[in-house]
Amino acid sequence: MAETTVPDPLEPLTRDVVARLQAHLDGPSATVRAQTREALCELGLEKAEGLDREAYRDQVLEWLRALAGGGAGARSFPPELGGEGDPAGSIASFQTLAHGDLSLLVKVGVQFGLFGGAVHRLGTEEHHRKYLPGVASVDLPGCFAMSESGHGSDVRSIRTMARYDAAAQEFVLHTPDDDARKDWIGNAARHGRVAAVFAQLDVAGEARGVHAFVVPIRDEQGNLCEGVEIEDCGDKMGLQGVDNGRIRFSAVRVPREALLDRYGQVGEDGSYTSSISSPGARFFTMIGALVQGRICIGSAGLAVARNALTIAVRWGERRRQFGTGLDMDTPLMDYLTHQRRLLPAIAESYALQAACDHLTSEYVAVLTEPGGERQREVEALAAGLKAVATWHMTRTVQDARECCGGKGYLTENRFASLRADSDVFVTFEGDNTVLLQLVAKTMLSDYASQFEDLDAVGMARHLTTRSVSRLLSESGPLGRFTRDSAEPRDASWQGSMLRVREERLIDSLARRLRRLVQSEGMDPLRALSHCQDHALKTAIAQVERIAHERFTMAVEAVEDEPTREVLTRLRDLYALTVMERDRAWWLEHGFFDGDTGKEVQREVNVLCGQLRPAALGLVDSFGIPDALLRAPIAVAPQTSGAGTD
Repeated sequence: MAETTVPDPLEPLTRDVVARLQAHLDGPSATVRAQTREALCELGLEKAEGLDREAYRDQVLEWLRALAGGGAGARSFPPELGGEGDPAGSIASFQTLAHGDLSLLVKVGVQFGLFGGAVHRLGTEEHHRKYLPGVASVDLPGCFAMSESGHGSDVRSIRTMARYDAAAQEFVLHTPDDDARKDWIGNAARHGRVAAVFAQLDVAGEARGVHAFVVPIRDEQGNLCEGVEIEDCGDKMGLQGVDNGRIRFSAVRVPREALLDRYGQVGEDGSYTSSISSPGARFFTMIGALVQGRICIGSAGLAVARNALTIAVRWGERRRQFGTGLDMDTPLMDYLTHQRRLLPAIAESYALQAACDHLTSEYVAVLTEPGGERQREVEALAAGLKAVATWHMTRTVQDARECCGGKGYLTENRFASLRADSDVFVTFEGDNTVLLQLVAKTMLSDYASQFEDLDAVGMARHLTTRSVSRLLSESGPLGRFTRDSAEPRDASWQGSMLRVREERLIDSLARRLRRLVQSEGMDPLRALSHCQDHALKTAIAQVERIAHERFTMAVEAVEDEPTREVLTRLRDLYALTVMERDRAWWLEHGFFDGDTGKEVQREVNVLCGQLRPAALGLVDSFGIPDALLRAPIAVAPQTSGAGTD
C-alpha cells in the first residue's frame, strides 16, 4: 500500500460541531424539521401507552388533527389553497415524524401524502378546490385504495372495474371477486369517509387502463355508503393505531367529475381523451406522480434507525462491564465489537441521507415536467433507495437492540415498538425485492427508446439486440487493484471500486440474459426469473455507489474543517464497510488481491477506533429530543464530552 498518514483519533465532539452536523443532516428544510420536532413534543405521545386498539386509533386521529391545525397537512399543497407548495419540506417533515409515534406517521402519510397526493397530483384545479382544504384540515379523512388482495404492488393488474354509464353521466365501480378487493387500506376500517380508488377504466366497452376516482365510502355520521362493504384487517404485528381495512364495491355509482382526470378525460358522451397518447406512457406518468410515498418511507426508515442508534450509543456510554480490575469501569462503547455494530451503521445513515437529499431535489425538479427519462431515473432511485434504506433500518434496529442486552428487551426502552411498527416498511410502497428488480430493469433498459415497453418480456427482448460491453475500452478491461495501488481513504479510489462493481454487474447481467434467450432459447420472462438474484445485487450496487458519490459531494461542500474531518471519516467508514461486506466479489473478479481485502478490513477497525470518541456527539447530531426517544436508558450521559465548546 502507498504511504499514507493515518489521522489521529477524534476528540469528543463539541457542541458547535454537533450543531453543525445536525444542520448538515437537516439540510435546506431545517426550519420545517425544527417545527415538526416541536409539534411532536407537544402532542404527549406517551398517552398511547396502555390503550386498547380502538382507543389508540382514536388517539392517533386526535394527534393527526392537532398536526393539521399547525399547518402540517397543507405543506405540499398549492399556496392558493392555503398550502406552502413545499414538497421537499413535506418529505423532511415526514422523516422527522418518524422519531415519534409510527402509527401517527403512517396516518399522516395516508391522509396527506397518499390520499391528498392522489387528488393533488392526479386531479385538476376543480378537484383541488373541492377536496384539498378538507384533506389538509382532516375534516375529510381519506383513504388511498390501490392495493388489492390478489395483486399487491402489481398496479397494472388490478381488477376493480370502473365502467362509464353515458346515459347517467356516472361511473360504476365494482369488485368482481375477493382477489379484487382493496386490501390493507389505511383509514378504511374506522375513520375514512372518502377514498381515492384505482380501477380499470372501461369506456364504451374499451379498456383505458388504470385511473383514479374519488369515491365516498361513509357519510358524515360514519355510516357506510350504499354498495360499499368494509371489514377491519384486524390485529397486526405493529401499527395498531392505524385502522387498516378491506373494501369491496358493489355497483357503486359516482358522478363523472369523480374521475381524477389530469392525464385522461371522459366527456359526457363517453369520448376519451388524453394528452399522453400511449397507454403505457400514461400509466407510468400517473404512477410516477405518486412516487413521493416511496421517498417518504425510505427517509422514515433512516429516522427509525437513528432512534435505535441513539438509544444504543447512549446506553453503550453508560453501561460498564468486564473491567480488568475489581471495578467494572469499561464502557461498552470502548469494545471494538460494540463499535463495529454501531459506528458503521451511523456512517451508513449519513451516506443514505445524502442520497435521500439528492433524490428529493430531483423529485421536486420533475414535478413540474412529469414524464420522460428523468422521471424514470427518479422512480428507479426512489425504489432502490427505499429498499436499501429500510433494510438498513431493520438490521440497525436489531443490532442496536442486541447492543442493549436485557435493557433493550424491555418494552419501556422502545425497541419492541420500533421493530414491530417499522417492520412493514420493507413491504410498504412495494416489496423491497420487487422494487430492486425494477431498479435493475431501469439500469438495463434505454427508456428513451423503450418508453412504452417496460414489461419484463419486452425488457429481456430489448437486451438481446443491444450492445452490452460497457466495461471494455480501447485499453481493455479495468485493471486489478492491488495493495500497492489501493488508497482506502481516498474518495476517488473508493468511488472507482464501487463504480466498477456496478458496471461489471450490469454488463454480466445483460450478457447472462442474452445467453439464456439467444443461445438457450429460453422464454424472456423465465430468463429474467433465472437472473433475479443477479438483478438484486446489481440494483443494490447502484444505490450504494450513488450514496457514496452524494455523501462525498456533501462532504466537499462543508467549509468548517472540524466538521468536514468528522464527515470525511464517516464517508470513509461507509465506503470501506460496503467493500468489506462484499469483498468476496472484488476478490472473485480480480479487482482485489488478498492483501487489499485485508487492508480494507483493517481500515474499518482503525476508523471505528478513531470515531469512537465522537460516537455520542454523532447520535446527538440526529437531533432527537428525549421526549421523542422515550427510552429510560437513552438519557444522555452527563460526562459525555459533547457538552463542551
